[in-house]
Amino acid sequence: MGKIAMILSIIGGINWGLVGVGTLVGGGNWNVINAILGDWPMVEAIIYVLVGVSATWMIFGCRCAQCDVSSGAGM
Repeated sequence: MGKIAMILSIIGGINWGLVGVGTLVGGGNWNVINAILGDWPMVEAIIYVLVGVSATWMIFGCRCAQCDVSSGAGM
């Protein structure tokens, strides 16, 4: 779960960065997720939720004994 959360968080971070750059340079909508899934707003919303859950996972991590958060093995 940790690797998936990291990948989705990276994708989300890059997308937010592109949205910000697009806004600053006046270049319009640089939202890659919207460009790819614009015709499917429900799927787009699910992707955003998954990125949010992944970011939360990256912040708080897994608390189970198997992952052993203190050693970083769960990430």
